[in-house]
Amino acid sequence: MSHTNKLKIFNDPIYGFITIPNELVFDLIQHPYFQRLRRISQMGMSYLVYPGAHHTRFHHALGALHLMQKAVEVLRFKGVSISSDEETALYVAIMLHDIGHGPFSHAMEHSIVEHIHHEELSLLFMNELNILFEGKLDLAIQIFKGEYKRKFMLQLISSQLDMDRMDYLKRDSFYSGVAEGNINSDRLIQMLHVVDEQLVLEEKAIYSIEKFLMARRLMYWQAYLHKTSLVAEIILTKTLKRAKELVSKGILVPCSEPLQFFLNPINRESFDRSVLQKFALLDDYDIMSALKGWQFHSDFILSSLSKMIINRDLPKVKLHTEKFDKMDIQKLRNEISSLYQISNSEVDYFLFKGKIKTLAYNKEKEPIKIIRKDKKIEDVEVYSEQLNSKAFSKPMTKYYLCYPKVLELNNQF
Repeated sequence: MSHTNKLKIFNDPIYGFITIPNELVFDLIQHPYFQRLRRISQMGMSYLVYPGAHHTRFHHALGALHLMQKAVEVLRFKGVSISSDEETALYVAIMLHDIGHGPFSHAMEHSIVEHIHHEELSLLFMNELNILFEGKLDLAIQIFKGEYKRKFMLQLISSQLDMDRMDYLKRDSFYSGVAEGNINSDRLIQMLHVVDEQLVLEEKAIYSIEKFLMARRLMYWQAYLHKTSLVAEIILTKTLKRAKELVSKGILVPCSEPLQFFLNPINRESFDRSVLQKFALLDDYDIMSALKGWQFHSDFILSSLSKMIINRDLPKVKLHTEKFDKMDIQKLRNEISSLYQISNSEVDYFLFKGKIKTLAYNKEKEPIKIIRKDKKIEDVEVYSEQLNSKAFSKPMTKYYLCYPKVLELNNQF
């Protein structure tokens, strides 16, 4: 471990100075597993739409840590008992909650390693760090897994109004320039309270909660699910899929050693400690370096897909509220197959469809609770007229269709 001064501060563009609360947190930040987050984009491929969105998971983790410090301070002021061990565990859990993200965050989830969610990988990293730090993460892991007796502590880390969401909305809004995503995290944290070990918000917070949920809804449609970001992330996953397919056929696909390892089949069952060490070496730089080389690969599909991302020359994206006509899609398939002289199965690399769905507030999933002045506790949806509207209470679904721009003139949907 480092023997340097551990009473450090970070100068953050969102909150100003962020302090490191203790030596354990400092040593965790210094560890290579955490430093790797400096090389993992927070918003995936969104920088292709919003040029400023180059912030990282490192930024976000420190921001969430800062908000957790404020939450602990507020709850203690209101008489909620939080021991020093519980306090540190909350800081560690929120700081490490996203440590399992792979390159470009959500963009490549399930692409590097199939059927493993980043939260599972975060837990694997936390368990590994717990061994290195001789059990000092025991309580943090217990809280992270939802096994600790005090439920509100997990709610501070993972719920529909947690420190994670409060930071990423404010931070992603700032770096992307999408002003609609900005929220008043200070106000929300000041309104926090705990009743019967459950997290609640004071009645006065209702308008701030409505603003928070509206901001989240708008950020999804304007940023996270922006059609250009969407198609770029899909192309990225298809590029990796093609690379894996070529490797399985014995074709050389040059790239960094960590990425080369994951071009071979890796699943949940084979993901042991040694695989975790290799995953810890993988970041955005491996992917971008590979794409720069793959654009010159002899395989037409791998080369074409890589160029799309490197040169931001992406396919056309159409969004509809209804499903696309099967006859129109088949027509496109035939045109692409003829245009590129590729097989029917290979057309899927250039033509793809799907749907995106969001729900602003889900009262069935860790609902937000309001404590009224008469001490009665209600679901925020019951209390708020705004949240009873269809925009919040019903999921919104859109269907997308992506195909090469060269076919745009012949096909109007």
